[in-house]
Amino acid sequence: MSTTDSLLTAIRKIEPIIRQYAPDAERDRKLAAPVAKAMHQAGLYRLWRPKAFGGFELDPVSGFRIIEAVSRIDSAAGWNLQIAVAHDMFAPWFGDQAAQEIFNADAIPVGAFNPVRKAVPVAGGYRISGRTSFVSGAHHATAFIGFAHIYDGDKLRVDTNGMPETRLIAVPASEADIIDNWNTMGMRGSGSHDVDMQDVFIPEHWAAPWGPLENPGSAYQGPLYRLTVWPAIAALVAPALGITRAAIDEASELIINKTPAYGVKALKDNAVVQSQLAQAEAKLGASRAFFFNAFEEAWQEAVAGRPITVALKGRMQLAMTHATLECAKAVSLIHEIAGASGIREEYAFERYFRDIHVITQHGFLSASKLESIGQILLGLDPEWPFFRF
Repeated sequence: MSTTDSLLTAIRKIEPIIRQYAPDAERDRKLAAPVAKAMHQAGLYRLWRPKAFGGFELDPVSGFRIIEAVSRIDSAAGWNLQIAVAHDMFAPWFGDQAAQEIFNADAIPVGAFNPVRKAVPVAGGYRISGRTSFVSGAHHATAFIGFAHIYDGDKLRVDTNGMPETRLIAVPASEADIIDNWNTMGMRGSGSHDVDMQDVFIPEHWAAPWGPLENPGSAYQGPLYRLTVWPAIAALVAPALGITRAAIDEASELIINKTPAYGVKALKDNAVVQSQLAQAEAKLGASRAFFFNAFEEAWQEAVAGRPITVALKGRMQLAMTHATLECAKAVSLIHEIAGASGIREEYAFERYFRDIHVITQHGFLSASKLESIGQILLGLDPEWPFFRF
């Protein structure tokens, strides 16, 4: 049995725990501790951790499949998982000592990158201050990853091009405060609260210069890490795929068993419903195939040791944004099919609808990224800065 198949089997074993605590996550606006523990014990947080640190170092598509499978059960669990494994993809920027300390076998690294924090150099390291939004999974984290600009006192340090000197930093989770402000329409269980830290000391080696990856740590020489941040960004799509799969499956069951109020024709015999279900299935299947195909192509380039071109990065970003938007359209079709069942909390349809439309607003996936993709297709320099990485 492959590692991926073993992990999918592990997910099926912990599925009852994930389902049991899904309502708690939704109510408490954070992932339930037993679910985080179960995923940790199943090894799910180590999908993209290097084998040298006890990880599985899976290829990107296998990682997406694992996250998708968890998200089909519960969006909060899937979102928390993808955030954690995504941050492993930033580990190659750190030196060997920092990587071993921050991304050890038990680590659950999470973070967010805006607003950028403040780093003041002191003897042996930096003092970090700042408050960052949208830190999913903050309650179960071992470290917070993010960016910081270097300040000499109150003066921002800039490079020769006049740009702020930026560091990729890690801060122990025990040194920060979670601000309870995740009050949202959907994805409530993701626990994406603000995180604040004031004058927290980190050693100098926990702050790595930020720029295109040129010299990855010794544990990060494999092909996975030649894809730099792209699996991390793309992991955001997998929960959308899982949510949409769950919505279609649940709708199919509803259609088979429901006759609408004031009607005599069963839902399964309604031609419009049949058509909408088929459209939803096609949107999920086609966008998932495009998404997986783009990253399989990138994986093969990485395995062959060839550089990942801007054109291929544009294709990956297009597949990511397209999949997210198509999943939202598919879930909207399901919402129409469900009728009044779609607005009642005893069904999951209203949560699928809320959650998927919140995901479409993520800055790395939203329709606004189509502009940069169009720029690439026209031979122009894209505005989206991550195309440099």
